[in-house]
Amino acid sequence: MISNPSEKYRPFVPFTRDFSERTWPSKRITHPPIWMSTDLRDGNQSLIEPMSVDRKLRFFEQLVKIGFKEIEVGFPSASQTDFDFVRKLVDENRIPDDVTIIVLTQSRDDLIRQTVASAVGAKNAIVHLYNACAPAFRKIVFNMSKDEVKEIALEGTRLVKELTSQHPETYWRYEYSPEVFSTTEPEFALDVCNAVTEVWQPTPESKIIFNLPATIETTSPNLYADQVEWMHNNLNQRDCIVLSVHPHNDRGTAVAAAEFSVMAGADRIEGCLFGSGERTGNVDLVTLALNLYTQGVHPGLDFSDIDEVRRCVEYCNQLPVHPRHPYAGDLVFTAFSGSHQDAIKKGFAQQKSDAVWEVPYLPIDPADLGRSYDAVIRVNSQSGKGGVSYLLEQEHGLVLPRRLQIEFSRAIQRVTDETGAEVTAAQVFDVFSEEYLDRNQPYQLVRHRITGNPQAASGSQFAIEVEIEKNGQVHQLTGKGDGAISAFVDALDVDVKIMDYHEHAIGTGTNTRAACYVEIRVGDSPTGFGVGIHGDIVTASFMAILSGVNRHIATIPAEAMAESA
Repeated sequence: MISNPSEKYRPFVPFTRDFSERTWPSKRITHPPIWMSTDLRDGNQSLIEPMSVDRKLRFFEQLVKIGFKEIEVGFPSASQTDFDFVRKLVDENRIPDDVTIIVLTQSRDDLIRQTVASAVGAKNAIVHLYNACAPAFRKIVFNMSKDEVKEIALEGTRLVKELTSQHPETYWRYEYSPEVFSTTEPEFALDVCNAVTEVWQPTPESKIIFNLPATIETTSPNLYADQVEWMHNNLNQRDCIVLSVHPHNDRGTAVAAAEFSVMAGADRIEGCLFGSGERTGNVDLVTLALNLYTQGVHPGLDFSDIDEVRRCVEYCNQLPVHPRHPYAGDLVFTAFSGSHQDAIKKGFAQQKSDAVWEVPYLPIDPADLGRSYDAVIRVNSQSGKGGVSYLLEQEHGLVLPRRLQIEFSRAIQRVTDETGAEVTAAQVFDVFSEEYLDRNQPYQLVRHRITGNPQAASGSQFAIEVEIEKNGQVHQLTGKGDGAISAFVDALDVDVKIMDYHEHAIGTGTNTRAACYVEIRVGDSPTGFGVGIHGDIVTASFMAILSGVNRHIATIPAEAMAESA
């Protein structure tokens, strides 16, 4: 990089004076634009290996299924494959009656003729003609004056009008793009477009489309919106015009440019699914549509199975969609951070099915896109108690008390620190089982029998007979207490205090089991948890107590255990 880029680069200024007439910053988008997919043309042109006819057909059918009514299906004069594909759609009657196909051409006599011929017989078709108007192209590429460049547009428009009039069986519309509009003087772009309007003679019932492409994104999106609003305010016969934009993403701001442009008066947006296209791509129509959706505006496109759409696009383009791509990436609804996980978990707990969506860190309900909640929270070394407990609750119905969440998260942290890898929901449960549920040494419950005597003195209202296996030997124990748990603790030959107790059901009906979480203190040691799961709640509580006792004993050094024995 050079030390002084101002010596090499100059910002493009679309207006020689400040455009103080702008009104778009105070506008809001309240209804969707007309969507036009150029995946099969602009997107296809940018691929390392352009789509085969079969892939293009699959993509076309996916676009129709999503709900696109305007689809640019190819550049018929650029290749025989594109021409044959358009003819296949027409001749095999594969175009729904409410869908309009668009065919692109440069403004050259032979190319225009081939382009029109490709779409003859379609019920609805748009011929899209373009020529570059920007100063750099006039000077460097064409060596032409403004008048000569304008005449190219007019000659092409006349020929398209003549040729399409010879085929009245098709309802033809016309689209013109002053290519590289983004760096063309707005006054010249306006002059060319108004001249094209005079030739085409549109009506409010049969409008011409003027597409204003940011062929090269060279300015911030607000300046592009200024250009669009200025054209919107100054085009002749605006009521006979559909104003369209085609933002590219060279600066990474195509989505903002498209949204600002709609606020500035654009009626229509051209782009690709997931932002395919030359260089850094066209504007991403999925992101634009779902941005609207999250603001309460239905985009008129169906992305209720976003994974199906993504799989189709990845297959046809032979390019992956980034795992962090907005809305559609594998990881966009996934939280690894502990604080994020905790907030999401609390949001899910409070979210009502009939309420406005308000879950922290999730701007859209994954279920609306056909995504499950399984991947929302995943655990690695950055995760905390919220994510770990969420996985246990979602996958196994275990609702851990807060202090147990903290305690168990340390066990998971040890695993993730050792491996440096993510742990799956199954691995989390395996660690939980090893830490709590499978703790059956040295004490293990064999069976128990409880009797009650409400008339007995306090502390003796429940009596218990317990068989406990300790280090492979079965012991018969008895105890008394105000309840089953206190009687059980009384029977044990261990100094145990119950500090906290939680229980809940897992499942419903005949398959219901009880989960019991007991925080205990053995002697003067710090407290710790034990967990028991059983079809009987009392048995589950006894198992939880022994789980806690066994966990405590496992922390005692072997030499200390030998002395106590």
